[in-house]
Amino acid sequence: MHLTDLPAQARGGFLDLLVHGGDVLTVDASGTVVADGAVAVRDGRIVEVGPAGRLRAAYEAAEEIDARGCLVLPGLINTHTHLAMNLMRGIADDVTLQGFLARVIPREAAILSPATVRAALRAAIAESVRGGVTTALDMYWFHEAAEAVAREAGWRLLTGPTFMDVPGPPDGRPYAERAGWAAADLKSRTAAPGTRPVVFAHSAYTLDPAQLTEISALAREYGALLHLHAAENAGEVAMVTERHGMRPVELLDSLDVLGPDTLLAHAVDLTDAEIATLARTGTAVAHCPVSNLKLGCGIARVPELLDAGVTVGLGTDGAVSSNTLDLLGAVKMAALVHKADGDPTAVGAEQAVRMATIESARALGLDARLGSLEAGKRADLVVVDLDRPHLAPRHDPWSTLAYAATAADVRDTVVDGRILMRGRTLRTLDEPAVLRALRDAATDPEVTSTV
Repeated sequence: MHLTDLPAQARGGFLDLLVHGGDVLTVDASGTVVADGAVAVRDGRIVEVGPAGRLRAAYEAAEEIDARGCLVLPGLINTHTHLAMNLMRGIADDVTLQGFLARVIPREAAILSPATVRAALRAAIAESVRGGVTTALDMYWFHEAAEAVAREAGWRLLTGPTFMDVPGPPDGRPYAERAGWAAADLKSRTAAPGTRPVVFAHSAYTLDPAQLTEISALAREYGALLHLHAAENAGEVAMVTERHGMRPVELLDSLDVLGPDTLLAHAVDLTDAEIATLARTGTAVAHCPVSNLKLGCGIARVPELLDAGVTVGLGTDGAVSSNTLDLLGAVKMAALVHKADGDPTAVGAEQAVRMATIESARALGLDARLGSLEAGKRADLVVVDLDRPHLAPRHDPWSTLAYAATAADVRDTVVDGRILMRGRTLRTLDEPAVLRALRDAATDPEVTSTV
């Protein structure tokens, strides 16, 4: 009797999903590529990765994805974004960071509400899923509304309370009330599989040292990731130094805010000593090359950070500062921009792809659950259609992804074993209705969305 003659229960059992026939780029520690491979999924987890012939003989699946002619890879992870800022895409272009803030903050106060954030999140998720992004760390107002939309869509979102001591915050909650509200929020939540609690402290220029210490203590009390902007450009560093007598990373280190559960966004303007501090404390960095270039912030010292052993993930930032949530575009930029000093090996194709997958997962403290296609991890994966002129011939999958592939090449996107996009058609969002609601919300702050 052959294996295929046995009932499924006696072979490998039943699956929810089997993706088979493509080349599987596992992004494991060895960089394993399984030609004509397959990924077996049950209950939201990867059961097995291996040759397609063997897995198809061993399992019976409720649903299958034929990935022949495609590349199968882990879902991309966006480690720094402000998703609902897609409401304001295009209103603050060709300005510095400080000019950007001057334009955006008043508009946020006028337009943001739970309803407009819901409308914006649906569109942001649609854009992200189309680009193969399966997880995002989202710092923004009205996170409860964002979380509800992500749950409905089946998309992995890490979000939580944001602290920013500014006059008239969009949610109407003054700083004095935020600590109690945040504690109640953290106490009431149960982290979904593949996520963790998060607390957002905007920056050292919108919060004072006592506030930063308080927020850090709150994050530690609840085992949350602490995420904040730091050293985004020379102007920010000068502002923080003038106000506090120390540069941002120096200040955060002096307050014991840095550590393995802290993730800094941008970290562009760093000294050698500050890079050493991030390495010593185990602090991770979310690199946002497109946003940094567009705002004229400079180029982060990513090769030096990597050489020092700092974990560097990849982010898009919001769709106002980068105008896109395309993380594959950020992969290409990360692989290219650091070669500007004349070293073509500064950030290679494989490193750039890893920064958007396993290293992003590591930056979030979730690398045991996300970021690679390995048995036991959450079943987040992307199928990229390689049967396209600009991707032929296919000599190296890392190079194909980093230098040639675009978001439009993503054919299928799966989160927790659930197919959110198949054959470039979204399954959990009504795309025309989503786009109508976004346009309405962007022009009419009183709009309410029932999409």
